[in-house]
Amino acid sequence: MKARGAMANPPNRFHASWSELDPAQLPDTVATEVFAEQANRIISTNRSPDVPFDQSVNPYRGCEHGCIYCYARPSHAFLDLSPGLDFESRLFAKTNAAERLRAELSRPGYRCRLLALGANTDPYQPLEKGLELTRGILEVCLEFRQPVAIVTKGSLVCRDLDLLEELARRRLTQVTVSLTTLSRDLKRRMEPRAASPEARLRTIETLSNAGVPVSTLIAPVIPRINDHEIEALVKAAADAGVQSAGYVLLRLPHEVKTLFRDWLTEHFPDRAEAVINLVRNTRGGKDYDSGFGQRMRGSGQYAAMIRARFEAALRRFGLGHRDPQLDTSQFRVPREISPQLDLF
Repeated sequence: MKARGAMANPPNRFHASWSELDPAQLPDTVATEVFAEQANRIISTNRSPDVPFDQSVNPYRGCEHGCIYCYARPSHAFLDLSPGLDFESRLFAKTNAAERLRAELSRPGYRCRLLALGANTDPYQPLEKGLELTRGILEVCLEFRQPVAIVTKGSLVCRDLDLLEELARRRLTQVTVSLTTLSRDLKRRMEPRAASPEARLRTIETLSNAGVPVSTLIAPVIPRINDHEIEALVKAAADAGVQSAGYVLLRLPHEVKTLFRDWLTEHFPDRAEAVINLVRNTRGGKDYDSGFGQRMRGSGQYAAMIRARFEAALRRFGLGHRDPQLDTSQFRVPREISPQLDLF
């Protein structure tokens, strides 16, 4: 029996590939189905004090990168699909994303605020190479002078350098490139279809050289898996040209905790129990604490040590905490959309 999410979109099916990745980056072949979806609304809002934005756009549901730790995996359960393999192989593309964004930005009551692109799933996952939904969103942002902040671990972001350069020139964009490890082997195990560490550092360098403000997010920091790399990751990002850096401790909400435990047992059986015990040390003895102020950084001795090491690395390599402030004062509704502006 087909899941409800799949039944809703049977006519408009695409087949995706990972053609821009090196074969060495693909340890498994996963048959991928992509379903076209007509979104009723494209801008999502939140009231979380843990993130520096209150509105976001996600052109895709599900993500081909297949990162085992992804906090967005449980969202697939709302589609009657599994947060495991379905999340990375049964994907939904909001094919009217640009059209809906244009309509929502044109509403008389819209108040311009920073728009986050890729808050849930990666806007530059391999699927984007053919569908170009993210590129369409950036075109709308430039048209409206809408500031947009991008988070990605995909090197495909450099394809849109023409738009990003123009947005950056107007102080309307900044890009955060997520770094998790400098080890190709760990990357293949943990993020099987994401760009390599070298590709992400080249992406940072390319964007920075083009005048696009770039930061890095070391996420997630996982006890006894990649926590020893904090200083090396900050240095590599600084050398590549980032202006600021942040980090997030491993989060294990809902089904992610079971998926991650299974992955640990398979890949790191010698330390799986120690990893989980340290995670619990940062979450008040639980697998996860969703409370504001705790979700991203955790608490306890281990979390305090990670925080101190990260702060010391920022100072050592000359990086800041904060991304540049983007300019909301330039926002406009284009005249072809709002002819009444001709009166002014």
